Amino acid sequence: MSHSAFIGISRHHLGQVVAELAGPWQARRESDLRRRRGQERRRAEGAGRRHELVLTDRVLVTLAVLRLQIPHAALAHMYDVHRSTVTRAVREVRPLLAGRGYATAQGRRLSTLADVFAHAAASGITLRIDGSEIQVRRPPAHRPGRRAFVSGKKKMNTIKFTKICDHRGRTLLDATFRPGRQHDQTALQTDGIDDLLEQFPDVTCEMDAGYRGLHRDHPGQVSVPPGKPAKDAAPEVIQAREQARHRQSSTRICVEHAIADSKNWRPLQRWTGRRDDLPETIQAIGSLVP
Repeated sequence: MSHSAFIGISRHHLGQVVAELAGPWQARRESDLRRRRGQERRRAEGAGRRHELVLTDRVLVTLAVLRLQIPHAALAHMYDVHRSTVTRAVREVRPLLAGRGYATAQGRRLSTLADVFAHAAASGITLRIDGSEIQVRRPPAHRPGRRAFVSGKKKMNTIKFTKICDHRGRTLLDATFRPGRQHDQTALQTDGIDDLLEQFPDVTCEMDAGYRGLHRDHPGQVSVPPGKPAKDAAPEVIQAREQARHRQSSTRICVEHAIADSKNWRPLQRWTGRRDDLPETIQAIGSLVP
């Protein structure tokens, strides 16, 4: 079960993840137990009922669900436990993975858009930013806000997110989770990217044509493909535009590869769970992929 074909990461990486999650998992467990008891523990640590799944097994089943979307009932049969035990394990471990943040080459972990811009300013990195969307279940009929998930581009119900990476394609952040109807640029502006661009004037970003408004407001920091020339433009003008577009695309393509790396994990190809759980799942997978 610990093979990378099932969990998407190497055994060495798995050991690091388990060691990193051991402290937060134990602290959260003790906090939950204390809340249920209403008082501090009276017996020594280690007394009481034993776990049906130890932490390593909990991490393994969570990674198997994230990587291949294996049904909880199938994993429960493999470990000879009840299905609810596997579901509870995923509910415990997935938020811990999502809360790890995104690792950088310097060892620092990034959790917010402000962290990413501060890291880019300190390291002299040009950010690559692009949006993507994942198909989700259609909300029930007559539910308020039902049309908000309908994507004009995909013509289906989706949730959008924004991927930010560096020049090597290393994911720095997955953010701005919004229903599919909202534009990618609007989502970024709602999360305060305009203020961050003004706060960090040395940070530059490569984006696609959907972010022309940001390029208009911050022309020295945001790069987008050149606009289409007039129909009667001279051939040399058309050729110069194509060359400029190709150069900009070549520097931005790594963010498309970063999105593809995340979407190799089956839950992000089409999400069949609760819509509220998708942002946490995207962040959990994003923290593992780099």
